[in-house]
Amino acid sequence: MSNLPSADAKAAQDRLKRAAAEAAVALVEDGMVVGLGTGSTAAFALEALAARVAQGLRIAGVPTSEATAALARRFGVPMTDFATHRRLDLAIDGADEVERGTLNLIKGLGGALLYEKIVAAASARFVVIADETKLVDRLGERAPLPVEIVPFGLEATLGRLADAGLAPTLRRAGGSGKPFRTDGGHVIADCQIGPIADPVALDRQLRAMVGVVDSGLFIGMAAETFIGTAQGVRGLIPGG
Repeated sequence: MSNLPSADAKAAQDRLKRAAAEAAVALVEDGMVVGLGTGSTAAFALEALAARVAQGLRIAGVPTSEATAALARRFGVPMTDFATHRRLDLAIDGADEVERGTLNLIKGLGGALLYEKIVAAASARFVVIADETKLVDRLGERAPLPVEIVPFGLEATLGRLADAGLAPTLRRAGGSGKPFRTDGGHVIADCQIGPIADPVALDRQLRAMVGVVDSGLFIGMAAETFIGTAQGVRGLIPGG
């Protein structure tokens, strides 16, 4: 795939994402409340879900971002919220990295990690979809680790992250140069730390750090993943 021209490579990758998304959406049953993920792979799942809704499937979705909510409205997917449903039946979302064996994840390059984690935690079953390029032996091999932080005291929090050896870079919004803002009004520091030896310990360290809201480490949350490969879609479970 790497030898293909970039446009062809992206089209091939999108086919793998779409296949994984469609496999996950096949799990959705009539009457379910479904968490709707954010990002390019999750958008394929939303498109597949919309096709099933158009055929008569009755569901309600809880979006993980304003962008996903707008897409759901455009596709005609009914939505609900936590005021109506405190518990979800299923959540489907993408990932920036999936660790082989554990199915621990890095998420958040799309800027919605906190809302995504809230929806995943509220779901009876959290299913992850990705193409094969997202599979890694250790988290942090390819993707930075996003850390969502409070804007107040930003410089102090970035300093704490740097002192911990996490090499944070404040994410900027497009070409404006201004800090990227999440839907919750927070900012994100992308930490370039390389392969993570102990994601559980790092997650605990970050959660205890003053000024940090949450990190893109999703530890022990995925019930299964659907990985799009050139040979077809692979279903993986933790330890499998």
